[in-house]
Amino acid sequence: MLAQPAPVEARLGLVTRWRAAAVAGQIANPDKRHRELIDMVKVGSTLMYSRKWVDVFAQNDCGKGIIVNGIGRDMIKKVAAIMLSLFGMLIFCEAFAGVELNGVFQQGGMVIGKTTPGDVVWVGDKKVRVSQEGRFVFGFGRDHAKKQTLKIERNGQLVETKAVEVAPREYNIQHIDGLPSKHVSPPESVLKRIRQETALVKAARKTNDQRTDFLSTFEWPLLGPITGVYGSQRVLNGQPKRPHYGLDIAAPVGTLVTAPAPGIITLAHDDMYYSGGTVILDHGHGLSSTFIHLSKVLVKDGDVIKTGDPIAEVGSKGRSTGPHLDWRMNWFNQRLDPALIMGPMPEQAEK
Repeated sequence: MLAQPAPVEARLGLVTRWRAAAVAGQIANPDKRHRELIDMVKVGSTLMYSRKWVDVFAQNDCGKGIIVNGIGRDMIKKVAAIMLSLFGMLIFCEAFAGVELNGVFQQGGMVIGKTTPGDVVWVGDKKVRVSQEGRFVFGFGRDHAKKQTLKIERNGQLVETKAVEVAPREYNIQHIDGLPSKHVSPPESVLKRIRQETALVKAARKTNDQRTDFLSTFEWPLLGPITGVYGSQRVLNGQPKRPHYGLDIAAPVGTLVTAPAPGIITLAHDDMYYSGGTVILDHGHGLSSTFIHLSKVLVKDGDVIKTGDPIAEVGSKGRSTGPHLDWRMNWFNQRLDPALIMGPMPEQAEK
């Protein structure tokens, strides 16, 4: 008999929703539920979504079972294998040494864990903050290696070392011409300013607050057409630049931007050289959201924010070709993909 869905706090910290098109033929005699589950297609380097959503619920103990639209764990394993082989993506739940991991095991993905309170958790060579309830979070950057080592220490003893697989991705290359030359190759006179502003951003992203706001269900900070995706590399006026680490949402100047989840403002800056108006919202344990190119900042450093609170207005300041919100997410210095956390943009917003 299948287990019942876990409460909200025992899911991914948010509900993962996926969709798209027609690999049902990969499973022998699939029924309607299976077709809905594996309704996935790859478009360019991003994953687009159809109207069929799949809610993934994970039990506190992954070994006890998982429910996805009433389909059993064995079928989930088969579907996960198909997703990984066809699309380079794995969304699943792993359990070892009493540790549960839920999330997207892919470059740009976020994983939320639960372990025995008091355990020490290492992700690679980084000691991870663990809450009093045993919750923790980590993520994989754009070019993360194919494996990530986790170590668990309990009562002063190493009880488990495990390598989890991280699926690779392919990224788009975007050519943007017509930018002012000063924003492609900045003049010597502004380099000091750029270094100072970079230091402010890095300091904000080093915050390791004990809050567990990352367990909240994330909401879109703004609805609108997605015009830029995570991981794509931009060639500006013919010069290859750093990859794009955000999700761009087009909207008129002055459109309100709201908080996607609770947190604390760790940086509020009216006008940075590259990013214009910039806000960083810390969700705890090193997970943060960054919002850039803003025309107006409505918060200040130290503000405690709730989901849906107004934080800024859309603009086109800094290195930008038009009004939009550039939403970025980090786990410390690891760049994460907001699209992997959010799933589909509501269809009416894409029109």
